[in-house]
Amino acid sequence: MFTEFTNGLLETGGFGAMLTLTMALCIGHALGDYPMQGAFLASTKNRNVDSSVFFGGSGVPKGLWVHALTAHSLIQAGIVWLLTGSSFLGLLEFVLHWITDFVRCENWIGFTTDQVIHVLCKVLFVCLMFGGVEMPF
Repeated sequence: MFTEFTNGLLETGGFGAMLTLTMALCIGHALGDYPMQGAFLASTKNRNVDSSVFFGGSGVPKGLWVHALTAHSLIQAGIVWLLTGSSFLGLLEFVLHWITDFVRCENWIGFTTDQVIHVLCKVLFVCLMFGGVEMPF
């Protein structure tokens, strides 16, 4: 179920292997949250921001924020899935990333808390994998 990369780390075991996978997931997160997100998704995923600049100053399509937030969360989910080979962890990342970014856009949490939650999710995934938790799919 896991990728060759992840299986190799799981077979190696130990703190070094856990740290390696955590770092890989955090690097993937940084790529997905910064260069792969871009200004369009960063702006339009927030329903409270005027994103009309992307539409020549005219009206923003209704409900665009849902599509943008979902697209961004799918990018993050894809990175987790590609690195781990687990579609379950990819789905878990999608849900947790969507919720975390939504509450960030609502200003219920700040930027730093948002990023800490994302990193803690990666740590959780690694703990689940190295703890031998069976992934349902």
